Amino acid sequence: MEKIRLNIVGLSYSQTHTGSCALVLGEVNGQRHLPIVIGGFEAQAISIEIEKMTPTRPLTHDLFKTFAECYGISLQEVLIYNLAGSIFYAKLICFDGKKTTEIDARTSDAVALAVRFECPIYTYEFILATAGTITEGTESAHLENLTTEIQSTLLQPANANLSKLSTEELQKNLEKALVQEAYEKAATIRDELDKRKLS
Repeated sequence: MEKIRLNIVGLSYSQTHTGSCALVLGEVNGQRHLPIVIGGFEAQAISIEIEKMTPTRPLTHDLFKTFAECYGISLQEVLIYNLAGSIFYAKLICFDGKKTTEIDARTSDAVALAVRFECPIYTYEFILATAGTITEGTESAHLENLTTEIQSTLLQPANANLSKLSTEELQKNLEKALVQEAYEKAATIRDELDKRKLS
């Protein structure tokens, strides 16, 4: 199956998923865009690397890169290979000098690593045909303009609005976050539920 190369063309705040962002990947030499909903922390990790900001301590993705390089492992490419419902599936294609290994990963983590290893991102035609959009003009906030917003908005506490939700709504949001593999969001919701149990 022929692979189609993608570039990161933008990040925007998700219109449909509160507290989430849309990562927009664009088809190289094409007009189609692939919007993928990701968590705020992952958007921050991608933006920080693209903007070449240096955090005071290594982020998780920076640690992964350093760990891999210490053992002679390089990330050759990221492949978004499947789509089920609204969930994209990705894998890391790694090489240790002798053999190639494929590692399953969340798409947001895979892209955050791709920008650190400066490796290409690919997908298949059926995914672009199913979930791709043709975007005219600029509908998303370009990465170079997102730095200030990432530092302010994305770093705000994720639990700011959770206190306004009922326990039932929190439970539903928790289940949804787990299905979407938004584990940081799930942990924040779980903490709010635990806090209510104690009060």
